[in-house]
Amino acid sequence: MGEVAVESFIDQLPLHLTATKDPNDDQQLQVITVESRSMSTGFNGLSNDRVVGELNPVDAWLPITESRNGNIFFAVFHLISSGIGSQALLLPVAFAALGWTWGVICLSISFAWQLYTIWLLVILAESVPGTRYSRYLHLAVVAFGPKLGKLLAIFPVMYLSGGTCVMLIITAGGNMETLYKIACGGGSTCEAKSLTGVKWFLVFACMAIAIAQILPNLNSVAKVSMVGAITAVAYCTFIWALSINKGRPNGVSYSPSQESKSDMAEFGNIFNAIGKIALAFRGHNLVLEIQGTLPSSRRNPSCQTMWKGTTISYLLIAICLFPLTITGFWAYGNKVPVNGGLLRALSQVHGHNTSKHVMGTIYLLVLINSLSSFQIYAMPVFDNLEFQYVSKKKQRCPGWVRAGIRLFFGGLTFFIAVAFPFLGSLAPLIGGIALPLTYVYPCFMYILIKKPGRSGAMWWLNVGLGCLGTILSVMLVVAAAWNLADKGLHANFFRPK
Repeated sequence: MGEVAVESFIDQLPLHLTATKDPNDDQQLQVITVESRSMSTGFNGLSNDRVVGELNPVDAWLPITESRNGNIFFAVFHLISSGIGSQALLLPVAFAALGWTWGVICLSISFAWQLYTIWLLVILAESVPGTRYSRYLHLAVVAFGPKLGKLLAIFPVMYLSGGTCVMLIITAGGNMETLYKIACGGGSTCEAKSLTGVKWFLVFACMAIAIAQILPNLNSVAKVSMVGAITAVAYCTFIWALSINKGRPNGVSYSPSQESKSDMAEFGNIFNAIGKIALAFRGHNLVLEIQGTLPSSRRNPSCQTMWKGTTISYLLIAICLFPLTITGFWAYGNKVPVNGGLLRALSQVHGHNTSKHVMGTIYLLVLINSLSSFQIYAMPVFDNLEFQYVSKKKQRCPGWVRAGIRLFFGGLTFFIAVAFPFLGSLAPLIGGIALPLTYVYPCFMYILIKKPGRSGAMWWLNVGLGCLGTILSVMLVVAAAWNLADKGLHANFFRPK
């Protein structure tokens, strides 16, 4: 979202001023006119990109830009908490289809590619002097135009925010049930006393929304993100360290699966594996939002602080994901299940000879990380819903409205999780559609906004990566659709397990 940086004295002007007929107030009347015009521009909607920034009080009313006193530590916590998730536990599954060599190559290329596109987003956030874009959607509108920008970006942004929250409810609900059984000791008694899948979903959703009610803006989520970052690093380390310590079970194979009955089926398996790697790196829909919480000045623009935070956080993410993937594939090979990934493989293979306190700790860490991730991924949705209210009422959201918005979102995500508990099976298909947000759009947005020379390296690099990412997205969608047609979809509507 474009925001023009202005001097702080503008903030002291009242929001509603009445013109007077005193001829000595000409200068004041001119100031009033400027403010009135900027406010009316800001309330026109997304198409104007709200470039009036600090002149527009709306930016101080919305959750993402309400507080701009963040720092490099807050940025690191947000990036790690949002960057490591359950997708990382499926990376060894991708290696099972690709093998050692191609698995490592694809993982390395994906990591470098997505880190480069984050760098593009960071510098584009302040690509125009005195202007800040604090939301991915609005940067897309600036680059592609109002109609095309919304068409390209709205679905991926909302899916990667709201859809991620739905998936967190589904996966965390299952993890809570497993944690209960570990604490209970297992057996028929525990099975009889355990809650149903719907109730576990409800417990997690209530916990997540209860936390959201006490976090008014993105900057206030920093402490929660710190907990999420610590737990993410901890459970990744626990899993790969235990996998090495327990050793490999008998019959582990590292050869690519030979179950494919046709060339098309093999094509589907390979591109689904590539998709798992590409989609393991997430959080691009939050980069500009996180940067929007940082202070910025001519001497110290937010892009400098944000890039330092990105470098630190992705170094830690790499330290987590690469050992997790490599040691996980080494320990379990083709035995890593598609549903649950490394966490379930560890539980199935070594659960009997591992202390229940250790296993319970791992599941508890994963659960806490899920609660933390929910907060940061939900914030863009809260911001968008509050913007709709502010645009109509032209005033800050009252506390009861903000609470209602969060309750509505929690209820909606819970309903979707219960109605579509098989949503994880559709993740490769929907993820392929949303993939350009991470690997494609930043490249084209850089060209359209910065306008590098066509004979320059940056122009060719971004055009090449953008076109390659577009082709990859199409291939992933085709492969996912083929696998669904070939293997079928177990659509257990309203029957979560």
